[in-house]
Amino acid sequence: MKQRARWSAVLIVGLALAGCGSASDSGDKPSGGATGKLVVWDWKSGDATAKSYIEKAKADFAKKHSGVTVEFVAQPFEQYYTLLGAAIQAGKGPDVMLFNGGGQIRDRVDALLPLDQYVGEDKQRLAGWDAFTKDSKIYAAPVTLQGHPIYYNRSLYRKAGLDPEQPATTWDTFVADCQAITKATKAKCFAQGNKEGIGIQFFLSGLGSGILTTQEYDDWIAGKRNWNSPNVKRVFSLWKEVNDKGLNSDGANSTAMFNDAFAVFQSSKASHVIGLMSDIGHWKDFAEFLEADNVGVMKAPVVTPGTTPSLPYDGGIGYAVAKWTKDPTVAADLVRSLTSTDALKAFYADAGAIASDTTIDVSSAGPAVAAIVSDLKEGKPALHVALSSKTIELMGRLSQQLLSGSITVDKAVEQLAKSDQAG
Repeated sequence: MKQRARWSAVLIVGLALAGCGSASDSGDKPSGGATGKLVVWDWKSGDATAKSYIEKAKADFAKKHSGVTVEFVAQPFEQYYTLLGAAIQAGKGPDVMLFNGGGQIRDRVDALLPLDQYVGEDKQRLAGWDAFTKDSKIYAAPVTLQGHPIYYNRSLYRKAGLDPEQPATTWDTFVADCQAITKATKAKCFAQGNKEGIGIQFFLSGLGSGILTTQEYDDWIAGKRNWNSPNVKRVFSLWKEVNDKGLNSDGANSTAMFNDAFAVFQSSKASHVIGLMSDIGHWKDFAEFLEADNVGVMKAPVVTPGTTPSLPYDGGIGYAVAKWTKDPTVAADLVRSLTSTDALKAFYADAGAIASDTTIDVSSAGPAVAAIVSDLKEGKPALHVALSSKTIELMGRLSQQLLSGSITVDKAVEQLAKSDQAG
């Protein structure tokens, strides 16, 4: 059985690499006269909601390079970074590739082309660059903004006699409101899914600005994390406390975040969920079940007096260029087409993405989007995005142990500190 598993893995990687065409081959021609093919790997282009976005991007690119064919290869997300790692190790693969912002791209910049010289004209129009930057160099152009708003069900608030226009601003009041909602409707406070160890990422970033002081928050993002801080430990003790007190939906460790936990919120079995701004588990998904006017967004309630809650967000997903592409200028032009205003307008309209393009009008999308966009100006990078992918994976495992009671907060934080400091 082990031998069969190894051959299966080899086959998967081999099939993936078979989808890697050569980059556009312009020979001695100027970029505008380039010919050949560019291959793009992502996990989005196969989605029905991304169809118009891809079509708009390809049309924009064709105006500049009509002789270059563009092939999109949609890889399964759960295998994406494994397949991409194999391509990078082989030194060949797609010309353009999609990344999540943060550790996933920063851990792989040795295989990527810095884009600074190509995207200068887009710097002011697009937001979210920091998530795709390492050592002051840009390695991908942001397509979406991704963050972790706390969504709440305004209808459940009304049923409990609470004012949905005035969600709690302190933790104690928030818990009291949750208890009132549960008493009136039987809905739990949080829809939680941590089967994949992802729930802790949302919890850390969604609630962290109400727990860490402004200085602690800024130091965390800057890489100067004090894991011995009582407030840092409070994040993880609160994670356990919320579950122990029955504020989470049942079976958090056996519930997948995508999409079972979101289904709990959408079915009004929980009054709150720390969700996403774009992709899935976001305002557009929730509005299909609850109606747009019933989907609210609130800032983190204050746990530590004196903290300043803010919306946690970064660049969400972005396209990068491989070092091995044969014509970097043409590949970079494709990235620019994938972040063009018309393409991103389509992605916002069809997929509900909060696009990186700050010129797009979202005024008709409902109260949740209005709240998100109004909070962007004062928002800060998400706490979990600042961590390496290895530390995030460890945090996921430890978060499950915290909920099961098989590890203490002090021991968990100690392990996280060692991982973080190891780099």
